Formats: sequence, C-alpha cells, structure tokens
Amino acid sequence: MTTQAMRIGHGFDVHRFSAEFNADKPLTLGGCVIPEAMSLEAHSDGDVVLHAVCDAILGAVAAGDIGDLFPDTDPAFAGADSGVLLNQVLALANERGYVPGNVDVTVVAQVPKLAKHRQAMQQRLAELLKLGSDSVNIKATTTERLGYVGREEGIACHCVVLLAAHS
Repeated sequence: MTTQAMRIGHGFDVHRFSAEFNADKPLTLGGCVIPEAMSLEAHSDGDVVLHAVCDAILGAVAAGDIGDLFPDTDPAFAGADSGVLLNQVLALANERGYVPGNVDVTVVAQVPKLAKHRQAMQQRLAELLKLGSDSVNIKATTTERLGYVGREEGIACHCVVLLAAHS
C-alpha cells in the first residue's frame, strides 16, 4: 500500500431533539456538555460534532463510516461517549499511517445559540485530536428557520479534515 502525503475527508451527522429533556443524556457537542434543557435522540451520546469528525477521518482513510465501526444495533455502544469513539477512529487512522493536520467544523442549529460555547468546544476538540487550537475551527450557523433545523427539530454538523502521513 502506498501512503499519500495528505488526505481529505468530509463528515456529516444529524440528530433529532428528544421530546423531553433527559438529565442522563444532556446535550453534548464537541465533547462539551451544553447547559440547555435539551437532549438528542441517539444510540450513543448523540454528539453530532464528534460523529461528523469521526466520519470525516474514516472517509479520509477509506474506512467506511461511524455506523460500520459502532453500529446502533450493538448494545455495547448504547450511551457511548463519542470522545471514546473518536479515540478509536484516531487509532485506526494512525494504523493506516495518518494523523489529523487540521479540522474545520460547521454546526447547523437554530437552537441553542452556540457562540458562547464555541471556544470551549474548539479547545476540547483540539485536545481530543492532539492538535493546537490554531488547527481546529468550529463555526455555527442557522438555516434562517428553513427545514428541520429551522423548525428546531434537530442539529446537523459538517466536518472537513485534512490528514497528514506520519513516519
């Protein structure tokens, strides 16, 4: 197998808001608990940011997607911490000769407002990826009240990652 110097991956994830807040499953984005009375429906913790990052990394190394590695039919992943899943994805990428170079994330959410949480999310994601904060960017946008996000039914996230070959 030949290793390319760089690879790019794109990830996307979306989760619906739960009808009621579940204190055992608080809203978690980018590895940070967001102090809002909201929960997402998901087999794991529902962290759309970390799920999109996982999918981007898996795509860059041609290793399928997060559902292949951590199926929602497997009880072992019920309520799983997405940071733990990300660590496993990073180990797989490392085995294939790659480490993250930089990550760009766009969270699409009408609610909650994320501006005051972006810095903490960016710092936590940088820690998880073992990158400097200048290599991790998180943006948040709305859909101007259009579609499922605009109707406040859920949150979506896109991620682009650049992986670099390591020696």
